[in-house]
Amino acid sequence: MTDRPHSTTEDTTSGIRTPSPTIYPADQQRQRIASDDSEDFDQYAEKCTTSDEDEEPEEQEIQHRYLTFDTDVPLPISVTTARPHHNVEPPPQPDLSKYTSPFDWSPKRKNMIIWISCVITCLTAFTAGAYSPGVPQMTQEWGISNVAALVGITMFTSGFAIAPMVLAPFSEIRGRRPVFIISGLLFVLCQLCTGLTQSYAGMLVVRFIAGVGGSTFSTMVGGVISDIYHTADRNTPMALFSGAALFGTGFGPLISGFIAQNLNWRWIFYIQTIVDGIMVAVIILTFQETRGSVLLSRKAAALNTYYDSLESAGYSSALLFPSPTTTSSSFSSTTTSPPTPLPQRIRWLCKSDTSLTSLSKMISLSLYRPFHLLFTEPVVFFFSLWVSFSWAVLYLTLAAIPLVYQRAHNFSLQTSNAVFGALCLGAAFATVLSIYQESYLTVLTRLYFSCIESLCLPLGLFLFGWTSADDIHWIVPALGISIATVGIFSIYLSVFNYLADTYHRYASSALASQSFCRNILGGAFPLITTQMYNKLGFGEASSLLGGIGLLLTLVPWVLVFYGPKIRARSKFASEIMSGNVD
Repeated sequence: MTDRPHSTTEDTTSGIRTPSPTIYPADQQRQRIASDDSEDFDQYAEKCTTSDEDEEPEEQEIQHRYLTFDTDVPLPISVTTARPHHNVEPPPQPDLSKYTSPFDWSPKRKNMIIWISCVITCLTAFTAGAYSPGVPQMTQEWGISNVAALVGITMFTSGFAIAPMVLAPFSEIRGRRPVFIISGLLFVLCQLCTGLTQSYAGMLVVRFIAGVGGSTFSTMVGGVISDIYHTADRNTPMALFSGAALFGTGFGPLISGFIAQNLNWRWIFYIQTIVDGIMVAVIILTFQETRGSVLLSRKAAALNTYYDSLESAGYSSALLFPSPTTTSSSFSSTTTSPPTPLPQRIRWLCKSDTSLTSLSKMISLSLYRPFHLLFTEPVVFFFSLWVSFSWAVLYLTLAAIPLVYQRAHNFSLQTSNAVFGALCLGAAFATVLSIYQESYLTVLTRLYFSCIESLCLPLGLFLFGWTSADDIHWIVPALGISIATVGIFSIYLSVFNYLADTYHRYASSALASQSFCRNILGGAFPLITTQMYNKLGFGEASSLLGGIGLLLTLVPWVLVFYGPKIRARSKFASEIMSGNVD
């Protein structure tokens, strides 16, 4: 029952007795006692359990200790010592292997978690982009305008923006797996309802709820990555996650364009229901809990239940630990023998359980703090503005690409949406490039790379706009789309990593603020795309967006040169740098 060969550290909380000298597992205790030419282990354990005026161990006061993943848990002495007067076999020992720290999982196990997370992220992003090819049929069926039909994208991204602020506290307390499963089932159900709905109003409602269900996979996968990888190892999984989100957004209209031209628009959602349902089933069967505090709490509960069952069967649950009145500071550094072990009735606690606040308070804080950071922290505000604009450009393409290619190149619905393959290629190239750069990345060099690579966004927009003419080959503006996608990828990844590295314990709130802004603005841009491109022209509209993007590329440069001064004036960032965090 020993997890790792480390000793615990002292941890005392008011009202809880948590002595923490070096803990020796049962086999080590046996060897230590025998090596000192003292009575053998069985006799010693018998003496311990009958000492203190024959006080039964079950009558001793229970002592509480904090459990960590490094805690060595010895077997109860009644299990390690033969007791002829017991006719009942002791209860089976719990299997603690499933409660190991996610940081210590094998690479194979981690890779499976990451690939499952990336595939479902791709499918939820697919849903956002797959909607637009069905818009022409929806406008005819319900007699609504093109802009009104595109509100379905806005409703979906609104669910993406709002839901994580409420769902995140649940995943922190109950774990990632139950939230993933419940939201996944909701997501699949809403996909089916989207295909079955008979009214425009019904479409908007189920699209919003589908966004709520799908938001878990696109916004909480970053938390899963943080659960199983240390900071230095997160670049590759984060690159894969970011690439999956961008690839899925382009892959959705690419596939759905062929479906919408050859079948009824409802089949766009029927097919997604089948594929998403299969993936959610895979999650139910294979996805394991990654939240460390939840696993530790379950481990403590399993041990405490085992101790209770031992006592119910007539066995002692006492563990041999050094005296609770003795601390490691009372021994010299040259001491090689442990303090005299004494039997103690132990029940394990987890810090995360004892420090939990009410769920309502956690939700209130998760709703308040992101906006507080957004409007009081310049770094959070300008990074959120930067990434929100780039995400808005990504969603703008859902309306801009079919408009440009159908009008300037006379492409059909399916061939114009096939151009989204350029977006997919750009996402794949950016992912590979980011993984290749990993050996050169630090907190600061991430900004250096993004300073250069983010220029791809305005460059791609300029190229797309001014080459969208019938006398220029269609592949040239498609190349502009790929280049812009590389810029969007770089901005998204650098914002996520920089905020996480800078704000540490406040990172989830900082990331939630940019996620909210990013999805709200991204859902709004498709509504203005057609009017903007029709009134300004293809070149002028893209140049306007490219100019804004070029202006916002100053954000990382400012942080490269003035970042330390800005962070020093920040209440949250300076608190973290000085180490004064709770």
